[in-house]
Amino acid sequence: MSAPDPVRDFVIAGHGNLPKVKEMLAANPDLLNVNYEWAENDRESAIQAAAHAGSVAVAEFLLGLGAPLEICTAAMLGNQADVEKLLAQDAARINARGAHGIPLLTHTALSGNAQLAQMLFERGAREGMAYALNNAALMGHTEMARWLLANGKPDLNWKNFQGKTALEIATEKGNEALVKILREHQ
Repeated sequence: MSAPDPVRDFVIAGHGNLPKVKEMLAANPDLLNVNYEWAENDRESAIQAAAHAGSVAVAEFLLGLGAPLEICTAAMLGNQADVEKLLAQDAARINARGAHGIPLLTHTALSGNAQLAQMLFERGAREGMAYALNNAALMGHTEMARWLLANGKPDLNWKNFQGKTALEIATEKGNEALVKILREHQ
């Protein structure tokens, strides 16, 4: 059995376990901005984990302690002002990818902010529509799902890391409105 890796454990906690994040940072504040290398060219910090998992509480806590605000985190939080500011600093961020190469629109869907998605789409963000639709279903964001279906034509057969489509997720969550919308687009 291998020895515990506090960086790995902290990044895993960053996906949504706020009590564990607080406990680990209290014991070792140096963990705040460290990256864990899952594989070559696949590094992730706790705030990046929070961003792609849609963990608002963890992201806000880490930002409050000084973790950097990246565009994918701002998009997950639905913070259009910060996204616009980051794009004004570097327009190439429209093609930003967070941890594991997850595209910007995918993070945006977690927020449910269809206005933000529209702005990003108008500026050229196109990647990750199917993944974004799954995230919208996961979070119960029916209006975001409508926007994605109307603007991006996502692959309805795309499956997330659990092997589930957006329709399967919406069905499991009991979101009948979203189930109806998804079935209408099949």
